This record gives sequence, C-alpha cells and structure tokens, in this order.
Amino acid sequence: MNNITDTVFYVGVNDHKLDLFEGQYIVPEGMAYNSYVIRAGKSAVMDSVDKGFTQEWIENVKEALGGGAPDYLVVQHMEPDHSGSITAFMKAFPATQIVSSAKAFEMMKNFFGTGYEDRRVVVGDGGELDLLGRKLTFVAAPMVHWPEVIMTYDPEDKIFFSADAFGKFGALDSEDEDWACEARRYYFGIVGKYGAQVQKLLEKAKTLDIAVICPLHGPVLDKDLNYYLDLYNTWSSYGVETDGILINFTSVYGNTLKAVNLLADKLLDYGAPKVVVNDLARSDMAECVEDAFRYGKMVLATTTYNGEIFPFMREFINHLTERGYKNKTIGTIENGSWAPMATKIIKKMFEGSKNITFTENNVSILSAMNEVNEEQIDALARELCEGYEI
Repeated sequence: MNNITDTVFYVGVNDHKLDLFEGQYIVPEGMAYNSYVIRAGKSAVMDSVDKGFTQEWIENVKEALGGGAPDYLVVQHMEPDHSGSITAFMKAFPATQIVSSAKAFEMMKNFFGTGYEDRRVVVGDGGELDLLGRKLTFVAAPMVHWPEVIMTYDPEDKIFFSADAFGKFGALDSEDEDWACEARRYYFGIVGKYGAQVQKLLEKAKTLDIAVICPLHGPVLDKDLNYYLDLYNTWSSYGVETDGILINFTSVYGNTLKAVNLLADKLLDYGAPKVVVNDLARSDMAECVEDAFRYGKMVLATTTYNGEIFPFMREFINHLTERGYKNKTIGTIENGSWAPMATKIIKKMFEGSKNITFTENNVSILSAMNEVNEEQIDALARELCEGYEI
C-alpha cells in the first residue's frame, strides 16, 4: 500500500503473468491494475482489478481501511481488467454501496447478472458523492474509450481519477522507463480512434485545479502535469509530436528494402532531422502504429502481392484508418514484377481519411531497382525534405 496523500492510498496490483494485453498488445514489463482508497467521514474505493488478483486486492483494501469495510465502491470503467473483482468485492462487503454511471449498471447486468439495484448510486456528469466532509465530483467521459466511462475529481487533494486516460503499459514494480514511449503505444492502440472525445475531456479538465492524476494503468502522475496534458492534446488532435520522416516497409526478396535504405540515406543527406525505418513483418505492429501517429511524414514501401498489397502492409494501414489517421503526408514506393499496383491500392485505402496529402513524387520498381528508380527516390527525398536545412 502506498500513500498518495494523507487520506488517499494506492491499493492496486501488478500482473506479470500477462503476455498480451487485450489479446493483442505485447507487455514484456507486465501490467498494473490500479485501484485507490479515499478515507474521509465515509470511505470510497476507486475501481476494482482483474479477477486474477481479487484476493490480493481485497487484502490491500482492508489494510488501507485498517480492517474496516468501505462505504462505497466507485466503478469508473467496466472493462474486465478493472471490473473483474466487483462480484467478489460486493460479497466480501455486503453493506457497501456501488457508485457508477447508468450505462455501467447496464453492463454489470450483462457481465454479472445483476445491476445491484438494491445497493447502487447512479451518477452522471457533474454529479457528486458526499463522503462526509469531502465531496467527489464526477466527469462523464463517454468513449474514452467505452461509453459508460466516468472520471472523478477530488477537490480536497486536487486529484483527478482518470480511468484509462493517461495510462500506460507496464507493471509498477518494473524498471523505470520513459513514460511517453509506452503511454503512446497504449494511447494509439486503445484510445486512438476517439480523439474528438479526448479533446472534450481535456476541455473539461481545464476547468479543474488538478495537482495529481491517478489513472487505472501506469504510474500516478504528480509532477509536470502540463507535459502529459500537452502530449494528450497533440495525440488526440492528430498533430505532429516529433519532427521527422517514418518509412514503413515490407520486402519479399530484398529489392524493396534496397530502395528503402537508399531513401533513408537520401533523406538524411537532404536535412531530415530524424528518419525511422520499420519492417512491418518483423516489428511490433503496435509500435509501428504509434510511430505513424507520432511523425508528420511517412513513406509506405511494399510489393504488389496477389493483385493486392503485401498482407502486413494491408494490416498496418487498416490499423491506421480504423483509428482516424489524418493530418499527415504520405509517399509511396511500390514494387511489382509485372504490374505494380501498390500506390493505387494504398491511396484507395486512405480515401476515407481526412487531410492526407500524397507526395507528387513516388517510386515504381519493376522487380529490381534501376537508374530511373534512383532518380525517383532522389526526387521523393527532396520533396519530403523541403523546408529542412542541410
């Protein structure tokens, strides 16, 4: 148990058994399921944890309350990694009331067969919970990233309990690492589609005097909060976080890779401040996705394959378009032994995306690179580096 303030305590757990979060995101450093206890005239527990850690969590809660029973369980988010222990908790503490949004109680009925009609307190945006001498205020945050989500503001300690927002991959007892790296991969993988909703949340947050952010994953944030808020604003507005050029490629026999390597060298020669190259067949797809949102310019290099594009490239683009990818510049390198079609297919896949600018210069290779292709690569590099100083 860790003190956040004199009256707010961390009672969450670390999961090092998990290999894939949400069945798809690799988490080599594990995962934290955060929960908090507020002690006042009445006490409140902020969210539960994954069912695999129920007993450990309940013991943490008891310790934080000195063996007493909590008055309230506040459920901000119904995803099973946070709601999985609700049933056991309500049995362990039969006098505790459960506080959540109307939508969350509907989900509880679906998950658990009960909406706790005899023990529930329904709250909405701007609603309050009086802990006798301390009032919590609720902030509705639908689709950040589920429809039932509420967040909670504690004006006493200026704490914002932010549900899944401002979370990151990694257990809290793992090695310290740069927050933004795993928070970015987490954000774009899980919340990225809902930028407009995150922007609305940030507007609400501006009206609150926040000194501490307590998310449901990752560390408690209590210093330099503008850093995290600014990053969330950039991410949710689909802006450019880092100036540079990203190349994502697939290559079957190495010929497309040769073109990619030449382009990367040319980009650096012409002043690109940073060049990142990812092999989509060998890289963590979630990291490739986060890079695509991080940088403002991207080159997609791939082969024509069965009259289509290479499967890893198609999967990658699908990840982008379903997350609302926009406000970027894209160049292409296509390769085909008899009928290169990748550029045409790529452009079609982005037809529903907003504010995508395709470069005037692109590269079309027939099997292996030749002098014409080298000239095309040079022209593409020059176009992408316009405005950079050599």
